[in-house]
Amino acid sequence: MRQRPIPRRTPGNLPSDLSGFVGRGGELSELVRLLDSSRLVTVTGAGGVGKTRLVLAAARAAADAASGPVRPADAGGFGDPAQERYCDGVWLAELASVRDPALLELTLAEALGLTDHTTRPPRTVLAEHLADRRLLLVLDGYEQLVDETAGLVRDLLRRSPGLRVLAAGRRPLTLDGELSWPLAPLGPEEALALLIERTSAADPAFALTEANRAVLAELCARLDGLPLALELAAGRLRTLSPAQVLSRLEDRFALLTGGSRGALPRHRALRTAIGWSHELCTSGERLLWARLSVFAGQFDLDAAEYVCAGPDLPVDSVLDLIGELLGQSLLVREETPAGVRYRMLETVRIYGAGWLESLGDARRLRRRHRDWYMGLATWCELDWFSPRQEEVAALVEAELPNLRLALECCLDEPEEIHLGQYLAGTLWFYWAGCGRLTEGRHWLDRTLEGDLGLAGAEYETSRLKALWVLGYVAALQGDSVASMSALYECRDGAARSENPVAGAYAVHRMGCLALISDDMARAGELLGSALERYREAGELNSNVLMCQVELAMALAFQGDLAGALTLCREVRDICEERGERWTKAYALYVLAYAALDAGGTAEARRLLAECVAINHTFRDLVGLVLAVELLALVTVAEGHPAEAAVLQGAAEPLWDGVGMRLFGSGYFNAPRLMCQERAGELLGAERYASCAGHGRTLPLEVLVERALRGPEPAPVPTGPLPRPRAGAERMERPMARPGAKSRKPAGSPEGEPAG
Repeated sequence: MRQRPIPRRTPGNLPSDLSGFVGRGGELSELVRLLDSSRLVTVTGAGGVGKTRLVLAAARAAADAASGPVRPADAGGFGDPAQERYCDGVWLAELASVRDPALLELTLAEALGLTDHTTRPPRTVLAEHLADRRLLLVLDGYEQLVDETAGLVRDLLRRSPGLRVLAAGRRPLTLDGELSWPLAPLGPEEALALLIERTSAADPAFALTEANRAVLAELCARLDGLPLALELAAGRLRTLSPAQVLSRLEDRFALLTGGSRGALPRHRALRTAIGWSHELCTSGERLLWARLSVFAGQFDLDAAEYVCAGPDLPVDSVLDLIGELLGQSLLVREETPAGVRYRMLETVRIYGAGWLESLGDARRLRRRHRDWYMGLATWCELDWFSPRQEEVAALVEAELPNLRLALECCLDEPEEIHLGQYLAGTLWFYWAGCGRLTEGRHWLDRTLEGDLGLAGAEYETSRLKALWVLGYVAALQGDSVASMSALYECRDGAARSENPVAGAYAVHRMGCLALISDDMARAGELLGSALERYREAGELNSNVLMCQVELAMALAFQGDLAGALTLCREVRDICEERGERWTKAYALYVLAYAALDAGGTAEARRLLAECVAINHTFRDLVGLVLAVELLALVTVAEGHPAEAAVLQGAAEPLWDGVGMRLFGSGYFNAPRLMCQERAGELLGAERYASCAGHGRTLPLEVLVERALRGPEPAPVPTGPLPRPRAGAERMERPMARPGAKSRKPAGSPEGEPAG
């Protein structure tokens, strides 16, 4: 069979890489693969993200393949495909400086080394030159002439079957057959590697050490892993320490102004790099960019329309402008559990914020942003008591950076501190129900500490709400002194201002505090009173139902299981009717306790499994760890002491994320003590300690999966199971009276494996 002729090889005009290519190994391989399958690939991304370097690295890889030793034709008569595909070279056309559309085709012809003095149109010259050639054309910086470039590329691809195009720009060309590939910033490890490499090149004495690693990693994170920013920061590290550079990032655009003399002008400063994108935007796009800078993290379309629209930016134009900013890689679109959201790289956002300040509109936009998130929090609180509870949790999680910003805005204005109190209090369901106790405490303390009486009596309702929420959060953290102080202040303030709803919440949370402080008689009295107050005020929500569950707990701990069952069954029915799941999980906990008391281990496990699943969904560590503790007792009752010990060990680190273990309560601690004693008797001290130690190493996800799956080994005979009958002696029930916490298994500190 006749072999095909050896292809001619032309090197092209790619510049050599003077500084080396760091990281991006996966992206580089993927880009080379895409070039094998498509004739047009565009790499898009924000200014400074590294599009040019990656594209040139891929082009060099293609050039190296094309210029390597010629391989003989294989048995089928074909040689190396890469050598044939780019046998006419790999050529770079830098278009960033081209502003006049009339110069586009001439610039491309010059890049290809074409000289033509005829009167033929440059496009015709290009088409004829490329018609029978096989080459890769690299276009960099075309965004200011995107429409003209797209038209030219379309014509050349149609008339030149051997042509492939690799382009780098802020936005795709939007042509048929185009593969558009968005480029993300560097990951933490690659960002650190790039910073170290560039700094070491400038200062050979510089080295990564244990002493500077954390600061350098923080510097990489603060610069978003943006390669241009990292390279400019590396230049500053020749004269400043890493800590100094990090401390000066508040004005990063003024600081990072270096850059090599050979770099393109737009790469000489971070401000110039981002400003390049800004310059190419329309006035509407610039205005929206500036106004979107008031958001922190992600935001959605509704928020953008409310905050950013105005007489000079009609609300119906915002969607189209967002689309333009997305197309220019100034915004990133992300799919989240809360739906489609948008985000700016921090560097792009800061540039927009500076522009907004220069327009004198920053304060007004920050207030509009605050107002939107005040409304969002109000809606979420109302919708928490509905089938959309999980959706609300995901939404608040996604919006947390913006909610924090709104809280800061409230604190910045002393006369508006009441707004911060309202917002911090309104988010009670998130602080208490979604594992954010510490952060909730932070904001509640700040808003109440900043209350200098400037808000006036008309805003007392907001202050009272923040007080009872603070009392609630502090109680769950085991800080009874702070909790009681806030709740008494709330109760007295509610009486003075004749606010029965705030009074009901204060009494409720006092009852909750009594419950976890082992004062069951007082807990029952206060919780019962709170329920009456709620009913008189017509209040019904998750808090009210939780009050009923807590009253059921107090009854159960005092031996009235029948009364506890009645209350929790009613709560369960209302929750199922309303689609409420968070409070339902606590009702299931009490129902499981009662089932275990009656010897129904299978029913108790079923109820606790649902409880664990719900609490894990909402990241409610309080409810989750209580369920795991009781599930451990169920497990040993089923004859699986080793698995029970593992669950007990796994519960220990969870309490570290909540506060005082089991609230320091003898009643809540009794199931743990009973399980620990029974499992220790069956396993022996050494094996119990080993199993519990293994449990302490389990990641949360593994623990939850294990709790839901149930024990696998064959059960160990345990003999008659002591049932948790309230009112009996300690070894006859898991929920002991307060004195039980001092009657631990001999030789064992509270919470440690029993011998």
